[in-house]
Amino acid sequence: MGNGPKSLVDCGSFATLAKKASELEALDRALRQTLPSPLREQVRFANLRNDRLVFLASSPAWATRLRLMQTQILATAHAIGTSASSVTVKVAPQPPVVIEPDRSKPLSPAAAAHLQATAASLSDPELRALFLGLASLAETTDSQAKTGR
Repeated sequence: MGNGPKSLVDCGSFATLAKKASELEALDRALRQTLPSPLREQVRFANLRNDRLVFLASSPAWATRLRLMQTQILATAHAIGTSASSVTVKVAPQPPVVIEPDRSKPLSPAAAAHLQATAASLSDPELRALFLGLASLAETTDSQAKTGR
C-alpha cells in the first residue's frame, strides 16, 4: 500500500480515529515535556509509524537539536510503554500566526462633522461621496448612550 491518502473506508470509524488522535496527543505531551523549553516550542510530535517516532521541526537547526536528543526521546518513549527504535525528524515550518488587525475606534461625531464639511467643499462628486460615506460610519451620540460610552 502506498503512502498517499487513504480511502475514508480504510480509515475506520470516527471513534477509532478519535482514539488514535487522543493517543498521539498524549504521546506528544509526554515526549515533548522532557525537552528543554526553547526546543519544546519548535517541534511537534507527528506520528508513530512502525517503530519510528516522527517529529516535525520548524527549521533545520531545531531538527538537528532534536536529533541530538534521540537517546533521551527513545528512553522516555520506552518508559511510557511505546516500542520505538528510531526518531525521524522532518522540517515543516510552522504556519505563520495570523494577526488580526485591531478594529479602529468608531469615528466621533466631531470627526464626522469635519468629514462632512470637507465633503461639502469638494467639487469631485466621487470623492465627496467617499467622504460622506466615511462620515456615515461615525458613532452617534444615541449609540454612545446605548453602549455606555
